[in-house]
Amino acid sequence: MRLTVQRIIAMFLLVIPGLIACFGFLKVKDSLYDYYISFGIEGVDPSLQWWKLILGLIMFVAGTGFIAGWTFFRDRKRNYVATRFKVKREKPPKPTKSSQ
Repeated sequence: MRLTVQRIIAMFLLVIPGLIACFGFLKVKDSLYDYYISFGIEGVDPSLQWWKLILGLIMFVAGTGFIAGWTFFRDRKRNYVATRFKVKREKPPKPTKSSQ
């Protein structure tokens, strides 16, 4: 039972940012679509809905960034990433020759 609850919580931790990213994408799409479609309507001054666009961009970047970061750190932990992304460890100092 405990493992099932943990998996459900983990699923929600990925689904919620995914929904936020989708909702943000839709906000951006709607604001741009409303701006471009208003050019064809007579007597309407085309204006971009800036707050809707900025809110959508923030939501999209935040949701996508969370999922990408989670995937990256999970893959780094399991050594699935390229060598340039692996954690760099310091080399031990070379032994010195002692003169006797």
